[in-house]
Amino acid sequence: MTSASKQLVVIGDSGVYGWGDREAGGWCERLRCHWMNLPAAPVIYPLGIRGDGLERVAKRWQQEWQCRGELRRQVPDAVLLAVGLNDTAKVGRADGRPQLSAEAYRFGLQQLLVEIKSQTKVMVLGLTPVDEAVMPFAECLWYSNQAISLYEAQLEEACLEADVPFLSLHAAMIAEPCWLSWLEPDGIHLNSDGHQWLHERVKAWSSLLHWAELQPVANITPLMS
Repeated sequence: MTSASKQLVVIGDSGVYGWGDREAGGWCERLRCHWMNLPAAPVIYPLGIRGDGLERVAKRWQQEWQCRGELRRQVPDAVLLAVGLNDTAKVGRADGRPQLSAEAYRFGLQQLLVEIKSQTKVMVLGLTPVDEAVMPFAECLWYSNQAISLYEAQLEEACLEADVPFLSLHAAMIAEPCWLSWLEPDGIHLNSDGHQWLHERVKAWSSLLHWAELQPVANITPLMS
């Protein structure tokens, strides 16, 4: 690594952590390894914590790099935010209260984007779908694709208002014929195939490639069914 290498902090929940991908450690780890093979590609710091929602990420995003050696005396060149799925879950029953209301999610996200933009560039990923047939998760959390679609819309609108690059995921993944087979048995987390699909989508994202000063990917490699 040279001193000129850009630094990308990826912060979020178990998706960033890579839970469910027993083959390659998740979409973020796949991207990190892919970029390590490219000359002058940015260095990626995956900072995902299982169960995190927007409020927890908002509390830790700045401290995460202030306590790390390479980033202790500088700000990363960009932050990639991937959080929100856990906020959509309803507690106790299918019609229960969400862990964070859509209105509170939108408001908190708007504040967070302003805070991060005041220090560095920020980009945002959308939310992946779930298998509603196996709910509840952990015997108490009910996830639904209707709620996830609503919260992703809040994400997109907040990003438009803040002029922040956004990559939608929910509708795109559901449009894939085999998308249900890309989920773990818990119905929430992506398995290795799901992480591979997301990796390919992020790897080809024009906004990320432009920031990274990398050549666009010619096409997204299709998954074998």
